[in-house]
Amino acid sequence: MIGIINYGAGNIFSVINSIKKTGKKSKVISKPENINITHIILPGVGAFDDGIKKMKETGMDEFLKEQVKKGKYILGICLGLQMFFEKSQEGLLNGLCFFKGENLKFSDTLKLPIPHMGWNTVFIKKRADILKDIPEKSFFYFAHSYYPVSVEKNIISGITEYGFEFASVVEKDNIIGVQFHPEKSSDSGQKIIENFVNLK
Repeated sequence: MIGIINYGAGNIFSVINSIKKTGKKSKVISKPENINITHIILPGVGAFDDGIKKMKETGMDEFLKEQVKKGKYILGICLGLQMFFEKSQEGLLNGLCFFKGENLKFSDTLKLPIPHMGWNTVFIKKRADILKDIPEKSFFYFAHSYYPVSVEKNIISGITEYGFEFASVVEKDNIIGVQFHPEKSSDSGQKIIENFVNLK
């Protein structure tokens, strides 16, 4: 069973549909529940502090930390990935602190549109399980204004360039994050979802 976290800011329906295509069952979770889940997806649309605050109010922050300690696989998408880090320039609250590092906003000095929105390339740095059968330089759909910095090099599996290179795929043990939206990224994105739900 795949648990999809609903904290009021996630792209729930597209994720549900992507999981359905894999043949796996999913359940939307809004508060801590004693259910048999093997994998968890933390989708992401919205603001950092709003997402963290909602999870704290419902107890989902501690629930996620407990599930990670139990070895359950967790995938953070876009804002979900950003909340895995310690903090964000977007807000004042601490993140979930699964990874060291923080999130900064793209600078206007880049002279590029902000948010970074649309299709862009992921360059594979490490052939992680989440990237199984994903061709080098595959395109994925991005929609974000913030990006992770001070990321430990050994957890970076993929990078993307938008004026400069930033980590777009990170993986450490059972914790995985992608800055793009696999549920909106056609066949390559669907393969990411498939790889995730089949992790053992």
